[in-house]
Amino acid sequence: MDRRTVFKGIFAATIAAVTGLAHAAYPERPITLIVPWNAGGGTDATARIIGTLMEKELKQPVNVVNRAGGNGVVGHQAIASSSPDGYTIGMATVEIGMMHWMGLTQLKYSDYTPIGLVNFDPAGVQVRADSPYKSVNDLVNAIKANPGKFKASGTGQGGIWHLAIASMLKDLKIDPASVPWVPSNGAAPGLQDLVAGGVEVVPCSLPEARSLIEAGKVRSLAVMDEQPSALFPNVPTLKSVTGSTTKLGAWRGIVAPKGLPKDIENALATALKKVYDSKEYKDFMAQRGFGVVWAQQQDFGKFMAKSDEDLGATMKAVGIAK
Repeated sequence: MDRRTVFKGIFAATIAAVTGLAHAAYPERPITLIVPWNAGGGTDATARIIGTLMEKELKQPVNVVNRAGGNGVVGHQAIASSSPDGYTIGMATVEIGMMHWMGLTQLKYSDYTPIGLVNFDPAGVQVRADSPYKSVNDLVNAIKANPGKFKASGTGQGGIWHLAIASMLKDLKIDPASVPWVPSNGAAPGLQDLVAGGVEVVPCSLPEARSLIEAGKVRSLAVMDEQPSALFPNVPTLKSVTGSTTKLGAWRGIVAPKGLPKDIENALATALKKVYDSKEYKDFMAQRGFGVVWAQQQDFGKFMAKSDEDLGATMKAVGIAK
Protein backbone atom coordinates (compact mmCIF):
# COMPACT_ATOMS: atom_id res chain seq x y z
CA MET A 1 0.00 0.00 0.00
CA ASP A 2 1.55 3.35 -1.02
CA ARG A 3 1.73 6.48 1.07
CA ARG A 4 -1.06 8.24 -0.79
CA THR A 5 -3.48 5.39 -0.05
CA VAL A 6 -2.55 5.41 3.66
CA PHE A 7 -3.11 9.16 3.94
CA LYS A 8 -6.42 8.86 2.12
CA GLY A 9 -7.52 6.21 4.61
CA ILE A 10 -6.50 8.33 7.62
CA PHE A 11 -8.26 11.40 6.18
CA ALA A 12 -11.45 9.46 5.52
CA ALA A 13 -11.42 8.00 9.03
CA THR A 14 -10.91 11.47 10.57
CA ILE A 15 -13.78 12.97 8.57
CA ALA A 16 -16.03 10.08 9.62
CA ALA A 17 -15.12 10.57 13.27
CA VAL A 18 -15.75 14.32 13.16
CA THR A 19 -19.04 13.82 11.33
CA GLY A 20 -20.08 11.24 13.88
CA LEU A 21 -19.32 13.65 16.73
CA ALA A 22 -21.24 16.46 15.03
CA HIS A 23 -24.34 14.30 14.78
CA ALA A 24 -24.06 12.61 18.16
CA ALA A 25 -27.31 12.62 20.03
CA TYR A 26 -27.69 15.27 22.77
CA PRO A 27 -26.93 14.94 25.63
CA GLU A 28 -23.69 12.96 25.78
CA ARG A 29 -22.61 13.99 29.28
CA PRO A 30 -23.99 15.35 32.58
CA ILE A 31 -25.92 18.63 32.66
CA THR A 32 -25.53 21.37 35.27
CA LEU A 33 -28.69 23.11 36.54
CA ILE A 34 -27.80 26.42 38.21
CA VAL A 35 -30.08 27.76 40.97
CA PRO A 36 -29.54 31.48 41.78
CA TRP A 37 -30.68 31.02 45.38
CA ASN A 38 -29.58 29.12 48.48
CA ALA A 39 -30.20 25.44 49.12
CA GLY A 40 -33.29 24.61 51.16
CA GLY A 41 -35.70 27.17 49.73
CA GLY A 42 -38.67 26.72 47.43
CA THR A 43 -36.70 27.47 44.27
CA ASP A 44 -34.00 24.99 45.23
CA ALA A 45 -36.58 22.30 46.02
CA THR A 46 -38.38 22.86 42.73
CA ALA A 47 -35.12 22.72 40.79
CA ARG A 48 -34.10 19.47 42.46
CA ILE A 49 -37.32 17.62 41.65
CA ILE A 50 -37.09 18.89 38.06
CA GLY A 51 -33.44 17.81 37.84
CA THR A 52 -34.25 14.35 39.16
CA LEU A 53 -37.09 13.85 36.71
CA MET A 54 -35.17 15.31 33.75
CA GLU A 55 -32.43 12.73 34.33
CA LYS A 56 -34.94 10.02 33.48
CA GLU A 57 -35.92 11.78 30.26
CA LEU A 58 -32.45 12.80 29.08
CA LYS A 59 -30.63 9.66 30.30
CA GLN A 60 -27.85 11.78 31.82
CA PRO A 61 -27.22 13.12 35.35
CA VAL A 62 -28.58 16.63 36.02
CA ASN A 63 -26.51 18.21 38.80
CA VAL A 64 -28.08 21.08 40.73
CA VAL A 65 -25.58 23.80 41.70
CA ASN A 66 -26.55 26.72 43.97
CA ARG A 67 -24.97 30.06 43.01
CA ALA A 68 -26.54 32.48 45.48
CA GLY A 69 -25.58 36.10 46.05
CA GLY A 70 -26.30 39.64 44.93
CA ASN A 71 -30.08 39.30 45.26
CA GLY A 72 -30.04 36.69 42.52
CA VAL A 73 -27.54 38.45 40.26
CA VAL A 74 -24.68 35.96 40.78
CA GLY A 75 -26.62 32.87 39.73
CA HIS A 76 -28.51 34.51 36.89
CA GLN A 77 -25.22 35.85 35.53
CA ALA A 78 -23.64 32.40 35.80
CA ILE A 79 -26.41 30.97 33.63
CA ALA A 80 -26.18 33.73 31.03
CA SER A 81 -22.36 33.54 30.85
CA SER A 82 -22.23 29.78 30.29
CA SER A 83 -21.56 28.17 26.92
CA PRO A 84 -24.80 27.77 24.91
CA ASP A 85 -24.28 24.05 24.36
CA GLY A 86 -27.10 22.61 26.46
CA TYR A 87 -24.83 21.39 29.24
CA THR A 88 -25.53 24.35 31.54
CA ILE A 89 -29.12 25.41 32.13
CA GLY A 90 -30.69 27.26 35.02
CA MET A 91 -33.80 28.12 36.94
CA ALA A 92 -34.67 31.75 36.31
CA THR A 93 -36.96 33.48 38.79
CA VAL A 94 -39.15 36.59 38.80
CA GLU A 95 -36.18 38.66 39.98
CA ILE A 96 -34.71 38.64 36.46
CA GLY A 97 -37.41 41.19 35.61
CA MET A 98 -36.51 43.35 38.61
CA MET A 99 -32.71 43.42 39.02
CA HIS A 100 -31.90 45.60 36.02
CA TRP A 101 -34.58 48.15 36.94
CA MET A 102 -32.85 48.54 40.31
CA GLY A 103 -29.46 49.06 38.68
CA LEU A 104 -28.01 45.84 40.09
CA THR A 105 -27.12 44.37 36.67
CA GLN A 106 -27.63 44.82 32.95
CA LEU A 107 -29.06 41.29 32.71
CA LYS A 108 -32.64 40.84 31.56
CA TYR A 109 -34.91 38.14 30.16
CA SER A 110 -33.61 38.61 26.61
CA ASP A 111 -30.19 37.30 27.68
CA TYR A 112 -31.55 33.74 27.84
CA THR A 113 -33.07 31.02 25.72
CA PRO A 114 -36.46 30.30 27.33
CA ILE A 115 -37.18 26.59 27.76
CA GLY A 116 -40.31 26.46 29.91
CA LEU A 117 -42.25 28.17 32.70
CA VAL A 118 -43.10 25.63 35.41
CA ASN A 119 -44.44 27.55 38.41
CA PHE A 120 -46.38 30.68 39.37
CA ASP A 121 -47.38 31.64 42.90
CA PRO A 122 -49.52 34.78 42.88
CA ALA A 123 -49.51 37.25 45.71
CA GLY A 124 -52.26 37.04 48.28
CA VAL A 125 -53.45 39.86 50.52
CA GLN A 126 -53.12 38.71 54.13
CA VAL A 127 -54.34 40.38 57.33
CA ARG A 128 -54.60 39.14 60.91
CA ALA A 129 -57.45 36.75 61.60
CA ASP A 130 -58.94 39.21 64.12
CA SER A 131 -58.70 42.12 61.65
CA PRO A 132 -61.95 44.08 61.15
CA TYR A 133 -61.37 43.92 57.38
CA LYS A 134 -63.37 41.06 55.91
CA SER A 135 -62.69 41.87 52.23
CA VAL A 136 -60.10 43.66 50.13
CA ASN A 137 -62.61 46.44 49.53
CA ASP A 138 -62.89 46.98 53.30
CA LEU A 139 -59.09 47.21 53.51
CA VAL A 140 -58.76 49.47 50.47
CA ASN A 141 -61.40 51.87 51.75
CA ALA A 142 -59.61 52.07 55.11
CA ILE A 143 -56.30 52.77 53.35
CA LYS A 144 -57.92 55.55 51.31
CA ALA A 145 -59.35 57.09 54.46
CA ASN A 146 -56.10 56.76 56.45
CA PRO A 147 -53.07 57.12 54.14
CA GLY A 148 -49.85 56.22 55.97
CA LYS A 149 -51.60 54.36 58.80
CA PHE A 150 -51.34 50.85 57.34
CA LYS A 151 -47.90 49.26 57.10
CA ALA A 152 -47.04 46.20 55.01
CA SER A 153 -44.15 43.72 54.99
CA GLY A 154 -43.03 40.38 53.55
CA THR A 155 -39.73 40.94 51.72
CA GLY A 156 -36.97 43.49 51.26
CA GLN A 157 -37.51 46.95 49.82
CA GLY A 158 -38.35 46.50 46.13
CA GLY A 159 -38.92 42.74 46.46
CA ILE A 160 -41.72 40.96 44.61
CA TRP A 161 -44.26 41.20 47.47
CA HIS A 162 -43.52 44.90 47.93
CA LEU A 163 -44.21 45.38 44.22
CA ALA A 164 -47.38 43.28 44.46
CA ILE A 165 -49.15 45.59 46.90
CA ALA A 166 -47.75 48.67 45.17
CA SER A 167 -49.08 47.41 41.84
CA MET A 168 -52.49 46.67 43.36
CA LEU A 169 -52.74 50.14 44.89
CA LYS A 170 -51.57 51.81 41.69
CA ASP A 171 -54.20 49.92 39.67
CA LEU A 172 -56.88 51.02 42.16
CA LYS A 173 -55.80 54.68 41.75
CA ILE A 174 -54.24 54.84 45.21
CA ASP A 175 -50.77 56.25 45.82
CA PRO A 176 -48.53 53.22 46.61
CA ALA A 177 -46.69 55.38 49.16
CA SER A 178 -49.89 55.50 51.24
CA VAL A 179 -48.94 52.06 52.61
CA PRO A 180 -45.39 52.32 54.01
CA TRP A 181 -43.24 49.23 53.43
CA VAL A 182 -41.39 47.60 56.33
CA PRO A 183 -38.48 45.57 54.89
CA SER A 184 -38.04 42.00 56.15
CA ASN A 185 -35.91 38.97 55.28
CA GLY A 186 -38.81 37.22 53.63
CA ALA A 187 -42.47 36.34 54.07
CA ALA A 188 -42.00 34.30 57.25
CA PRO A 189 -40.71 37.16 59.45
CA GLY A 190 -43.19 39.52 57.79
CA LEU A 191 -46.07 37.22 58.73
CA GLN A 192 -44.80 36.93 62.30
CA ASP A 193 -44.74 40.72 62.47
CA LEU A 194 -48.32 40.72 61.16
CA VAL A 195 -49.48 38.31 63.87
CA ALA A 196 -47.65 40.37 66.51
CA GLY A 197 -49.36 43.57 65.37
CA GLY A 198 -46.29 45.30 63.92
CA VAL A 199 -47.81 45.58 60.43
CA GLU A 200 -51.34 45.36 59.07
CA VAL A 201 -50.84 43.66 55.68
CA VAL A 202 -48.55 41.00 54.19
CA PRO A 203 -48.96 40.50 50.41
CA CYS A 204 -47.12 37.19 50.08
CA SER A 205 -48.04 33.93 48.34
CA LEU A 206 -50.64 31.62 49.86
CA PRO A 207 -48.15 28.71 50.25
CA GLU A 208 -45.97 30.96 52.42
CA ALA A 209 -48.95 31.98 54.57
CA ARG A 210 -50.44 28.49 54.63
CA SER A 211 -49.43 27.38 58.13
CA LEU A 212 -50.71 30.58 59.78
CA ILE A 213 -53.92 30.55 57.75
CA GLU A 214 -54.57 26.94 58.76
CA ALA A 215 -53.71 27.80 62.38
CA GLY A 216 -56.39 30.50 62.36
CA LYS A 217 -53.95 33.37 62.94
CA VAL A 218 -54.01 34.93 59.47
CA ARG A 219 -56.81 35.54 56.97
CA SER A 220 -56.28 35.88 53.23
CA LEU A 221 -58.61 38.39 51.59
CA ALA A 222 -57.77 37.82 47.92
CA VAL A 223 -55.29 36.36 45.46
CA MET A 224 -53.77 38.33 42.57
CA ASP A 225 -54.52 35.82 39.84
CA GLU A 226 -57.18 35.05 37.24
CA GLN A 227 -58.37 31.94 39.07
CA PRO A 228 -58.73 31.06 42.77
CA SER A 229 -55.90 29.07 44.32
CA ALA A 230 -56.18 25.28 44.41
CA LEU A 231 -54.68 25.51 47.91
CA PHE A 232 -57.41 27.83 49.24
CA PRO A 233 -60.23 27.85 46.66
CA ASN A 234 -62.49 29.95 48.91
CA VAL A 235 -60.12 32.93 48.73
CA PRO A 236 -61.54 35.17 45.96
CA THR A 237 -59.53 36.67 43.14
CA LEU A 238 -58.64 40.35 43.42
CA LYS A 239 -60.49 41.10 40.20
CA SER A 240 -63.74 39.48 41.41
CA VAL A 241 -63.77 41.72 44.48
CA THR A 242 -62.23 45.00 43.32
CA GLY A 243 -62.20 44.88 39.54
CA SER A 244 -58.42 45.26 39.55
CA THR A 245 -56.67 43.14 36.92
CA THR A 246 -53.37 43.13 38.82
CA LYS A 247 -51.73 39.73 38.41
CA LEU A 248 -48.41 39.55 40.14
CA GLY A 249 -46.46 36.86 41.91
CA ALA A 250 -43.31 34.79 42.06
CA TRP A 251 -42.52 32.52 39.12
CA ARG A 252 -39.86 29.99 38.18
CA GLY A 253 -38.80 28.60 34.83
CA ILE A 254 -35.97 26.77 33.10
CA VAL A 255 -33.72 28.77 30.77
CA ALA A 256 -30.44 28.30 28.94
CA PRO A 257 -27.81 30.78 27.76
CA LYS A 258 -28.71 32.87 24.71
CA GLY A 259 -27.74 31.29 21.40
CA LEU A 260 -28.67 27.71 22.20
CA PRO A 261 -28.96 25.59 19.02
CA LYS A 262 -32.60 24.97 18.13
CA ASP A 263 -32.36 21.18 18.18
CA ILE A 264 -30.96 21.24 21.73
CA GLU A 265 -33.56 23.81 22.79
CA ASN A 266 -36.32 21.55 21.47
CA ALA A 267 -34.84 18.48 23.18
CA LEU A 268 -34.76 20.28 26.55
CA ALA A 269 -38.28 21.67 26.10
CA THR A 270 -39.65 18.24 25.20
CA ALA A 271 -38.01 16.66 28.25
CA LEU A 272 -39.19 19.47 30.55
CA LYS A 273 -42.79 19.19 29.30
CA LYS A 274 -42.77 15.48 30.16
CA VAL A 275 -41.47 16.36 33.63
CA TYR A 276 -44.17 19.00 34.04
CA ASP A 277 -46.89 16.57 32.99
CA SER A 278 -45.67 13.81 35.31
CA LYS A 279 -47.58 12.72 38.39
CA GLU A 280 -44.38 12.99 40.44
CA TYR A 281 -43.97 16.68 39.66
CA LYS A 282 -47.63 17.56 40.15
CA ASP A 283 -47.76 15.67 43.48
CA PHE A 284 -44.55 17.32 44.69
CA MET A 285 -45.83 20.81 43.93
CA ALA A 286 -49.29 20.12 45.35
CA GLN A 287 -47.84 18.87 48.64
CA ARG A 288 -46.07 22.21 49.04
CA GLY A 289 -48.94 24.29 47.77
CA PHE A 290 -46.88 25.62 44.84
CA GLY A 291 -48.81 26.69 41.76
CA VAL A 292 -48.15 24.91 38.47
CA VAL A 293 -48.39 26.66 35.12
CA TRP A 294 -46.86 25.85 31.76
CA ALA A 295 -45.53 28.07 28.97
CA GLN A 296 -43.06 26.68 26.47
CA GLN A 297 -40.20 28.41 24.66
CA GLN A 298 -41.59 31.46 22.80
CA ASP A 299 -44.64 31.69 25.05
CA PHE A 300 -42.38 31.65 28.10
CA GLY A 301 -40.29 34.39 26.47
CA LYS A 302 -43.43 36.51 26.00
CA PHE A 303 -44.40 35.85 29.63
CA MET A 304 -40.99 37.07 30.83
CA ALA A 305 -41.21 40.18 28.64
CA LYS A 306 -44.65 41.06 30.07
CA SER A 307 -43.44 40.41 33.64
CA ASP A 308 -40.44 42.69 33.02
CA GLU A 309 -42.65 45.47 31.65
CA ASP A 310 -45.17 45.27 34.50
CA LEU A 311 -42.51 45.17 37.20
CA GLY A 312 -40.68 48.11 35.66
CA ALA A 313 -43.84 50.22 35.60
CA THR A 314 -44.54 49.45 39.26
CA MET A 315 -40.95 50.11 40.35
CA LYS A 316 -41.04 53.47 38.61
CA ALA A 317 -44.32 54.28 40.37
CA VAL A 318 -42.83 53.61 43.81
CA GLY A 319 -39.58 55.40 42.98
CA ILE A 320 -37.16 52.46 43.16
CA ALA A 321 -36.30 52.11 39.48
CA LYS A 322 -32.93 53.56 38.52
